[in-house]
Formats: sequence, C-alpha cells, structure tokens
Amino acid sequence: MDSRVGEILETSRYAVFFGGAGVSTESGIPDFRSKDGLYNQKFSVSPEEMLSHTYFVNHTAEFFRFYKEKMNCLRAKPNPAHLSLAEWERRGVIKAVITQNIDGLHQMAGSRCVLELHGSVRRNYCYRCRKFYDADVIFSADGVPTCTCGDVIKPDVVLYEEALDTNTVKEAIRHIESADTLIVAGTSLTVYPAAGYVQYFRGENLILINRDPTPLDGQATLCIREPVGEVLGM
Repeated sequence: MDSRVGEILETSRYAVFFGGAGVSTESGIPDFRSKDGLYNQKFSVSPEEMLSHTYFVNHTAEFFRFYKEKMNCLRAKPNPAHLSLAEWERRGVIKAVITQNIDGLHQMAGSRCVLELHGSVRRNYCYRCRKFYDADVIFSADGVPTCTCGDVIKPDVVLYEEALDTNTVKEAIRHIESADTLIVAGTSLTVYPAAGYVQYFRGENLILINRDPTPLDGQATLCIREPVGEVLGM
C-alpha cells in the first residue's frame, strides 16, 4: 500500500471507500468511458439505450443478447485493492465500501459492509413473483431468461431511467457524513447522481486515486494518478 495512504488510515477512526469502474479494471473488467471502454465501441444502438429500462421492456431479447455478451464478469477475481479493503475492514478502520460497480468483487474479497449503488449482476429476480435467481441462470439461458412462473427474470442492476435504491443511498450518505477519511478511487466523479454523494463528506482527509483528473482534485488531501490496486495493495 502507498505509504501516504497507509499513514492516513492508521490515524483514521472512520474511513469510507467510494469506488468506481477503475477499481475492477485490474481484475480484467473493462471500464465504460475510457478510449477502449464500452461506451466508445461502435454499436447500431448506443450502450446507454440498450441498458435502459425502456429498451429492456420493449426489446427484451436484444437487451439480454447485449447484456450477456458485455456484462458477464463472473470469471473475474478480486484484485489487491478489493483484498486490502476487506483487510482494513477486518481491522475496524474501513467502515463501509460504497461502489458504483455491479461485479460483486468486494464481497468476494471479504468485505461485509458493501453498498452497491447500481445493484449487482449476481442478483436476479422474477419481474412477477420476485423469485431469486443467481447469475449463472441468466448468463447460461438460451435467449430471454424466464422464471418457473413464466415471467422474465430481471438482473438486479440499475438501468438507465431507473432510480437508485433509496435505502442504499441513505446508508451511503450516512457513512460519508460520518467519515473522517474518504477514499475515492477509480471514478471520474462525473456519473450522477452517485458522484454527487461525495459532497456530503466533511471529514479531514479526502484521498483521490484515479488515472485521470477529477472535479475534486483541488480539494483533495492526497491525489494519486496510479492504478488503484497498486496503490492500495498490501
């Protein structure tokens, strides 16, 4: 771990981690907005439209064809950043991990208090009866995955046009407001509403770890332009 980050964490009483796609790129999961990211690839319909609620409802088969091809991260494993955060939680320093990612790698690494703002590919529910299905059912389905009741199974991810879960948002803000140290990593802080939650931080140390500049660089106690796993790895 970068010694500067380690020193701050050693003196922190209540540290919170807020992460984006850059936390998981070292696990082999590409981000969305880099030059090689999903949003800069050429499709007949934009990824934003295909990952919208309207498209899911009106073009369900095409939605799942895209989703199963581009959003399958089940083979990915936690990288040093995920593992370090779980260890710091076990030590009682990291109180919560707030993530915009939907890959479930924080939980796989051992973190317990994980607030998934955008949901998870690992949870899936029937639209009608709410029966739970794991991700293997979705990604192995031939065509549109359907429940035993006959209705469509929907991934528990927040699509465009859908609201974030109110309770998850409230809990995330509560942790950010309580923190004396906030680590923001792997996010450009340009995706709203999630990026706006950082404004609730009133603590002593704001640590920014991101490859590119962010709107909050000037307010940071520490700003690091290195891969997240290299900075946080034990």
